[in-house]
Parts: sequence; C-alpha cells; structure tokens
Amino acid sequence: MASVTVRGWALCTLALLNFAFVFITGADFIRFVSFRAIYHNITGETTLCQDSVPWSAALRDGSVLRAVGVDLGLLALFTTQHSLLAWPPVKQACQSVLGVLNRAAYCFTTALALQILMRFWQPVTGAPCLWSVRQAPWSIWFPLLCFTLHFLCWTIICSILMIFDYPELLGIKQVYYECLGLGDPLSHKSPRAQRLFSHLRHPVCLELAVVLWLLPALSLDRLLLAATLSAYLALAHSLDKQDLAYLCVQLNSKLQLFAEPHRGSDTPPPDSNNHKQK
Repeated sequence: MASVTVRGWALCTLALLNFAFVFITGADFIRFVSFRAIYHNITGETTLCQDSVPWSAALRDGSVLRAVGVDLGLLALFTTQHSLLAWPPVKQACQSVLGVLNRAAYCFTTALALQILMRFWQPVTGAPCLWSVRQAPWSIWFPLLCFTLHFLCWTIICSILMIFDYPELLGIKQVYYECLGLGDPLSHKSPRAQRLFSHLRHPVCLELAVVLWLLPALSLDRLLLAATLSAYLALAHSLDKQDLAYLCVQLNSKLQLFAEPHRGSDTPPPDSNNHKQK
C-alpha cells in the first residue's frame, strides 16, 4: 500500500510540475505572438523591418536568408514534434512505456519545442514589411485596436480551454483517475464526445488565426510563423457533420441551462453517461 501511495504522489508531482511548465510556456507564447509584436508599434519602434530596402535586394541578403532558414527550421521542429508524437504507432509506443504520463509527456515536449522556437527565433529586420500602418492617426489607434482584439481572443481561448476539459488535455486527469482507480477519463465520456475529441484537439483555430494575422505591421518572419501555424491548425482537425451536430446539441443544452437555471439540476446534459449507447 505504501508503494502505491508513493507511486501516486510521484505521478501527481510530475503531472503538476508539467502543468506549471506548460502554463508558463503558454504565457510566454502569448507574449511572443501578441504583445511583443504590437509593443513595437505602440512605442514607435521601427526595427521590425526596412521599408527602404527593395525585396529583390532583401532576398539576396545573407542575414535575411540565414534568419529565414533558422525560423523555418524551428517551425519544422515544432510541427514535427507535434505530429510525430500524435502519429498512432508512436503514440501507442509511448503509451506502452509512459502509461498515464503519456499525455503529460506530449504536452511537455510540445511546450519544450515552443520554448526552443521562442528562444531562438530570428526576427527578419533587413526586409520590408508586407504591410505597415504608419499614417496618423491610425499609427496610434490601430495598434491599440489590435491589442484590444488580441486580449479578447486570448480571453476566449482560455475560456474555451476551461470548458474543453483542460485537465484531460494537459494530462492531469489521467494521473488523477489512475490514483483513484477510475481508468482512462476519456472512457467516461459519451462516444460522440470521444469522437469529437479525436477529431478536434485544437478548439481555438479562429481566435488563434486572428492573433497570428491581425497586426499593425507584418514582417517576413511573422508571415512564416502565421502561415505555418495557420496551415497546421487547418490540417490538424477533421470535423464532419456528426461532430458539428454534436457541438450544436451541446451549445443548445448550455443555452437552455442559462435560460432556465432552475431546471439545470433536474435535466441531465446530453453528454452524460446515460447517453453512452446513442
């Protein structure tokens, strides 16, 4: 019994340490993607790009090509890690070795790849911007508008992750259920919910696309980042009509609970265990 308790505490400690690392990485990613890029425009800094340099000269500049090469390598590292560990044969092999820590390990390696990307990312300052809002008064108001919309999008993203069972997404719930002898947390969800989870592990596509593209100035390195992550998000899910119908049912049930809160305790949600056979 003591060994089981020690093992349980060890698993919980690793899961919580991983959660802290992923949380810190998420905060760093918000700063990297949103607020650092907008900050340059709000403060009046002009080091993001060189509009006086023609593209023909910029694309022959060795420093520009080196920075682009490094950034493409970092993006390849992240997308390879994120896809390879989600590939069924690799995922099954990791599951057999790591057990309930498999999901936590996946999140840890994802956060580690993001940290490497952010730490070694090379801004391309020797090329012109693809667009830049510099005419008054929009040079002041548009960055503030971008900041507001980015803040709103990140708030929505955090809210969606809270609703989308973030403890299971981060691997905490797997460890918790293991310690209580409850098995895999996904097995307690209805078949329709399991199907949705298998098709959509990135429930923040639209909001993340906004923060990737809506900027006062779009530099060449930001174009690489936005285009790569947007394409990856678009290809990473495979929603179909059944998933959309399930989402509509869940949304309607939530709206009914808000509209009639006094009936919320009497009416089970459609995703309860009572509907597993549907």
